[in-house]
Amino acid sequence: MDIFLQTIGALNDTTRLQILRFIQLNGEVCVCEIEGAFCMIQSRISRHLKILKDAGFLRVDRRGKWAYYTIRSPLDTFRLACLEEMSYLDIPLPLKPMGCKENL
Repeated sequence: MDIFLQTIGALNDTTRLQILRFIQLNGEVCVCEIEGAFCMIQSRISRHLKILKDAGFLRVDRRGKWAYYTIRSPLDTFRLACLEEMSYLDIPLPLKPMGCKENL
């Protein structure tokens, strides 16, 4: 039951739904691209990403000072079904910026 509640809790926030869908549609995404796309400070984005990671949705790959997020694979049946159901929602998403702000 704890896994169910943690998963549902992670999805019980509009911003987290947007971030999860953004990563799902864009593949591997640098945290700086998420910050730029959502116009949020790093600490707030990191909090949302941590909740999604702890709920089993995300995988993080750290390279130097940057963290890159992807949808964890393989996902269990429940989380996979949640992602599939999200695809039917009208979730407004920002455009992905062209690379990290440090490289622009």
